[in-house]
Amino acid sequence: MRMSASDELGGSGRSMHHIGLELEAISPRCPSTAWCLWNHLCVFHLFVGSLGPDHLSFLNRIVERGEWVSFPAGAGSGVHGRVAGDVAVLNGRAAFGTGARYADWCGVVFAVVDESANPVKPLDLRFTMVPTTEPGVGIDPTWDGSGLRASATDDVHYTDVEVPLDRCVEWFGANRAESLRTVPVINHRYREDWVGLSDLWLGSMAVGVVRASLSEAAAEFRTRKAIMGRSMIDRPTVQTNIGRALAFTASARAAIEEATHEVDHRIELAIPPTDADYYRQQAIVTMAVEHLEAAMALLGRTYGGNGQRESSLFDRRSRDFRSMPLHINVHHDRVTHQLGRLALGIDLDPF
Repeated sequence: MRMSASDELGGSGRSMHHIGLELEAISPRCPSTAWCLWNHLCVFHLFVGSLGPDHLSFLNRIVERGEWVSFPAGAGSGVHGRVAGDVAVLNGRAAFGTGARYADWCGVVFAVVDESANPVKPLDLRFTMVPTTEPGVGIDPTWDGSGLRASATDDVHYTDVEVPLDRCVEWFGANRAESLRTVPVINHRYREDWVGLSDLWLGSMAVGVVRASLSEAAAEFRTRKAIMGRSMIDRPTVQTNIGRALAFTASARAAIEEATHEVDHRIELAIPPTDADYYRQQAIVTMAVEHLEAAMALLGRTYGGNGQRESSLFDRRSRDFRSMPLHINVHHDRVTHQLGRLALGIDLDPF
């Protein structure tokens, strides 16, 4: 939990590569735990970059206490804040708060409104952090998806929640990655955009789940019988499918590791990332996860209907893995669409 926090914050400041390896190791043991840790590490990185050096002491206390953070701000979110003296009064709902049930703090993006509850013009977006124990904070257990259920990716409701104005900062919004290249930061590592890092680490988690699935399948197929009692291990298609799945997985892992080493090299040399760097991270991981999807599909085909009618470990692995390529940060449709616009010289979408 302290790995993405720099020395200035009392963290261990580990390399992005090391964090990826840790998440890869945790994900096959409990993907929901890995998902919550991944989210905490990603969004804490974002929070540090957003709040900046003026809030070093506040952030340092969070690290010292080993507190969890969450960032409900997904599709359907809408939080407004009315300025009243030295506080902002928050109302609204924020969606997709991974680990919110376990978190000590939630990051909140809100639009400042006037006395009639209408957003002020021009739009004034701000960011703050709210304790989950604050009166008026409610967590609605809405996450009931196909996998990673214990990640508790729920909705968070704010009802007349007061936060001090001196803990509210201007929100970068769509200009976040560009702004972080020039604004003051606590450590150079926080110039790296959190979305790119989240992609890399999500890819590492996906690698962990698929590698475990492959190992378990290979062990099971050695003794499992196919139709007419023939040993599965003797069937050429089983051998070929396992071989292709291994090749897809090795390729994906190598690509993700290379992209992560590139980030660590930039941080070591204090080189700010460019737009090209940012989209390269996303492109590499998106295609790597597509290869991992292909590996899981090959395993599913090899298990066949007979293997998947049972409530097997692979069945659980499949459900857990399914959420990974669907996350918006690494989603194939979003990333490739943006890459196409970039290549064609068309203005990029805000996200």
